[in-house]
Amino acid sequence: MRAVVCRGIEEIAVEEVTLDPPKAGEVKVRMVATGVCHSDLSIINGGFPVAMPIVLGHEGAGVVEEVGEGVTHLQAGDHVVMSFVPACGECSHCHNHRPSLCDTGLRMGKMLDGTTRVHAGDEDIDVMQYLGCMAEYAVIPQASAIKIDKSIPLDKAALVGCGVMTGVGAAINTAKIVPGSSVAVFGCGGVGLSVIQGARLAGAEKIIAVDLSESKLEMAKKFGATHGVCSASDDPVATIQALTGGGADYAFEAVGISKLMEQANACVRRGGMAVIVGVGSLTENVSLNALMLSMGAKTLKGCFYGDANPPVDFPRLINLYTAGKLNLDDMVTKRYTIDEAPQAFEDMKSGVNARGVITFQ
Repeated sequence: MRAVVCRGIEEIAVEEVTLDPPKAGEVKVRMVATGVCHSDLSIINGGFPVAMPIVLGHEGAGVVEEVGEGVTHLQAGDHVVMSFVPACGECSHCHNHRPSLCDTGLRMGKMLDGTTRVHAGDEDIDVMQYLGCMAEYAVIPQASAIKIDKSIPLDKAALVGCGVMTGVGAAINTAKIVPGSSVAVFGCGGVGLSVIQGARLAGAEKIIAVDLSESKLEMAKKFGATHGVCSASDDPVATIQALTGGGADYAFEAVGISKLMEQANACVRRGGMAVIVGVGSLTENVSLNALMLSMGAKTLKGCFYGDANPPVDFPRLINLYTAGKLNLDDMVTKRYTIDEAPQAFEDMKSGVNARGVITFQ
């Protein structure tokens, strides 16, 4: 099969590789669509330090082709969306109803048994987050395969596996936005637009989008933003405070830039909440005023994977899509073939897409 393999910093290529059949507790999926996510780019540029070579891709959907021993809830022909955290059900996070924080999510590269299914000749190749779904096929843990109705277009459903779940979940699961609230969202890429949709679904009154791009701000209004602030020309903190009469109730940073994290915290009112969704660099720190940490009485909260419980949340998001309440159609702004994967990442760097999606025949 063909797969997008990263062999070093800024070294990606589409390679011919082989794939072992699924072992016990695993399924083989024929990929239909894979979202191009910033986390993939973070591996390419070294933001995420991982062992290489590695097959990229962690936001995908496809059709089950084969099941391993002991798999009972899936069969060949099932349509699935992939979760990049295969919750074990046994660790303290799983027992405390936080499956998105399962200890398995901190491990990268191998399958649950510590081995790999992808090879290039005699060379073992790791996969991103137990999936490596930027490939024509993927063998994944059964816990990562969430079955959906076959009527759902898989190029849209794929986005639920990461970006949409992360953004909508940040608004609804993590922040628990109260109806009538004011919300600011820094960054209008796929995750930021999903936060905006989550805020709209939660009943926020003012949803203020912040981005460097005027075109992204216009796009944000399609998904529910009521105001736009171009940070290339305006001070976002002062503007948000003026629009909200002193500060937003909630602010979300969806890019992973420390300066924006500081602005998100600064723009919320006393007692408000700033939620950090974007994944920053391991080498950067965020500066906070020591006095205002207490005096501001704010909540600064990290959000991983939208506090997702995939078997519950994925179907809910799909149902919102079929009901016309969650816009996935307009999230997909460009499709690519697997051979165009390098261009897809260049387009991501340029910020031209809400979400680029690689589709497979």
